[in-house]
Amino acid sequence: MKVIYIDATVRENSRTALLGELVLEKLCGTVTRVKLCEYDFPKTNAAYLAKRDKACASGDFSDVMFYHAKLFADADVIVVAAPFWDMSFPAALKQFFEEITVAGLTFECRSDGSFGGLCKAQKLFYVTTAGGKIFSEEYGFGYVKVLAKDFYGIGECVMFKAEGLDIWGADVEKIMSAAKSDICNYFGAGT
Repeated sequence: MKVIYIDATVRENSRTALLGELVLEKLCGTVTRVKLCEYDFPKTNAAYLAKRDKACASGDFSDVMFYHAKLFADADVIVVAAPFWDMSFPAALKQFFEEITVAGLTFECRSDGSFGGLCKAQKLFYVTTAGGKIFSEEYGFGYVKVLAKDFYGIGECVMFKAEGLDIWGADVEKIMSAAKSDICNYFGAGT
């Protein structure tokens, strides 16, 4: 099983990364890691878009600009680890999705105006932690879930979360243990 791990964490000893690694452990696949804070995204300007549009129109995805999109499209399972920042996730994750949302590679435009997914994966796991409460999933997990289902054709999206970690008096160990238990219970205690 091919797994792509999209790691949007930044801090050393990230609690989000800790939970992400547990998900990877439970999946037991061949993992390709994409650490977003170590990647220099190309500048999206008119020249970049013209080059990309030309490649999409011809179906030639050999350019290095399509490397991540090809990895994403070919993965059997996708794991996203993204801390809950500013009511959403780190900006690099948005840049990643902009880079991999490629017509003819990760999705197709249909004649009726709808989209069809071209990705192999049928499951995406989204792992997040928050210092406070996640007041709405709409801009974080919700955004990723809509992209996954409506653009990429990924049928199931599952979120694992630990929240309230930095609230005064929070029992961090207990909160993290509960999140780890959620992950283990999802995959079955024996896996």
